[in-house]
Amino acid sequence: MKIDILAIGVHPDDVELSCSGTLLGQIAAGKTVGLLDLTRGELGTRGTAEIRDKEAANAAKMMGAAFRKNLRMADGFFAYNQENLLKIIEVIREHQPDIVLANALDDRHPDHGRAAKLTADACFYSGLVKVETRNEQQELHERWRPKALYHYIQDRNLKPDFVVDIAPYIDRKIELILAFRSQFHIPGDQEFAKELSSPISGKQFFDFLRAKAQSYGREAGLDYAEGFNVARVPGVKNLFDLI
Repeated sequence: MKIDILAIGVHPDDVELSCSGTLLGQIAAGKTVGLLDLTRGELGTRGTAEIRDKEAANAAKMMGAAFRKNLRMADGFFAYNQENLLKIIEVIREHQPDIVLANALDDRHPDHGRAAKLTADACFYSGLVKVETRNEQQELHERWRPKALYHYIQDRNLKPDFVVDIAPYIDRKIELILAFRSQFHIPGDQEFAKELSSPISGKQFFDFLRAKAQSYGREAGLDYAEGFNVARVPGVKNLFDLI
């Protein structure tokens, strides 16, 4: 199944927190989106891997994603090695996305930057004919290199190379994030009230998210936006594609 966009996150909820407004807009425009989590987030302060599996599946359904997969790498201890590169390459080749969204180039959580490098290199190696991968029927995959790779911005307020207007989708983005009930503060929800606190579980966290989206939108004249970084300078065919 070919898709237009593959959004990759090292932890379940990375995508929802950082680029789900952009994905909702693309889905509304008729694009197909797949989600790929590298780990189950088993080292997270709150919840369990099993709980987060269910939350991730629910969030994907709410988003309208074509699929969500999990490569079950070791949270916190996944290695940059051939095995993990090939796992990502197999998914890229199977679904042939034109665009890949990946973790932040640099961030507070060390997994994010390492996952960004792992994903970026997998996108490159996926285009090499001598790197062989096979499907479940043991047939060789066709080599495939995405046309573009964009790194969404996460916890640190990095300077974006471009921003995407998410004003029509900011409320739905918050709903998708709240699908991960074990991770965040939800007024009146007692199921996870006694869990340990984390940097994202406080009452003010969603105020921070909205303010951050407003900040990224402000310079572009937008109410809310998500920011992205690039390693390769993007090009446009029409000046009016830029606002």
